[in-house]
Amino acid sequence: MDTGVSVVGSGQVSGTPDILRVTFGVEQVAPDVAAAVATVGERTDAVIAALRAQGVEESQLGTSSVNVFQEYREPGSDAAYRASHTVLVETKDLTGFGALLNAAVDAVGNSLALHGLQFDIEDKSELLVQARELAFQQAKTKAAHLAGLAGFSLGSVTAISENHGHAPLGLESRRLSASKAYDSAINIVPDDQNVVVSLQVHFAWA
Repeated sequence: MDTGVSVVGSGQVSGTPDILRVTFGVEQVAPDVAAAVATVGERTDAVIAALRAQGVEESQLGTSSVNVFQEYREPGSDAAYRASHTVLVETKDLTGFGALLNAAVDAVGNSLALHGLQFDIEDKSELLVQARELAFQQAKTKAAHLAGLAGFSLGSVTAISENHGHAPLGLESRRLSASKAYDSAINIVPDDQNVVVSLQVHFAWA
């Protein structure tokens, strides 16, 4: 059995976001699959064209999911099929959410859904370095305290395991209608984003 002490230390640092990700969904219910798929395809093209007109580059657009399924209906009801296409937009214009949203709503009206809005940090490498240093220092302080309580002195580090995470700011999915489009001048102000590193460190006895 290894001798020594294992502890967990955590470090958290904050950074200013520089990326906005918006996930739009286009949905349609129709009596048959072909009609649902065709309508969603046409309306997705309309949304993409509207976003491109707002200055979104092709490289900033991407499909995140496509679904087609039969909806549950009460026995005796006519069959219905739902098709959906989810489009992810990534931009560095953190203030452009309202304009993008209004353009998409104007393009397809009630067929549009907003699945999420998220601010993020593109390069977290320096934040991870800082969080890692804080985590290790906390682990070492804990280990030294425990060693002192047990009547030992700390020796060398024999093992380290790392986990890290990031909690971006997001908004939940919701349905939208043309009559309830957001003001294009809406002011979205993201909070600082947190980067957290957790280290499990094993110290041998001196």
